Amino acid sequence: MIVGQRLADRTTVLPMADAWLSDTRSSYDTDAAGYAEKVRGLLDQMPYLRASLTLFAELVHGAGGGPVADVGCGPGYVTGYLHDAGVDAFGIDLSPEMIAIARRDYPGLRFEVGTMTDLDLADDVLVGLIAFWSVIHVPDYAIPGVFEQFRRVLRPQGLLLVGFHVGDETRHTSEGYTGRPVNVDSHRRRPSTMTGWLRDAGFTIEAELVIGPDEDVPGAVIFARRDD
Repeated sequence: MIVGQRLADRTTVLPMADAWLSDTRSSYDTDAAGYAEKVRGLLDQMPYLRASLTLFAELVHGAGGGPVADVGCGPGYVTGYLHDAGVDAFGIDLSPEMIAIARRDYPGLRFEVGTMTDLDLADDVLVGLIAFWSVIHVPDYAIPGVFEQFRRVLRPQGLLLVGFHVGDETRHTSEGYTGRPVNVDSHRRRPSTMTGWLRDAGFTIEAELVIGPDEDVPGAVIFARRDD
């Protein structure tokens, strides 16, 4: 997860422009250890998620390689998977505590505290960007600006992979995995809604996959490319 304004390091906390930004950051800081334990080994149990990441890595290699940002990297497990697949991946996350865990668990990789709403990256600098279940806390009104940021930092024809929960509702969480109080909303969305936002932001949709369509909360991944 990554949302909010730029942070200089894990000891510097800048004010958030909206309450949801502060709530998301503080909630993941509070529950970082519990969340990291919850997702440990997750990809071993989820073959379709692994396959989507493997395909993403192959497409990055096919484009000639280059830097890839894992935006909302959390404890870094996706960044690590992409690195093992030969991708020049680095992670960005809003939560300083999450970044601390990622740096501890993947000491050879680059992780930075940063923002999805105002990425501290130059224009046209990335060959790929992945947002793996990291836009689920962003409210509807802020999603178009986030996707515009993604397009800005990607090169022409740069690859984007977005993963999210499927549904039509918002769920509020008040207790984290460690039992400590948190205050965060998770938004479930239809693939058609996400692809509409992406097209409006200047992306061409290449593929979409719904995972577990018969489950209570399906997941989905969308592959898209930045238009020229």
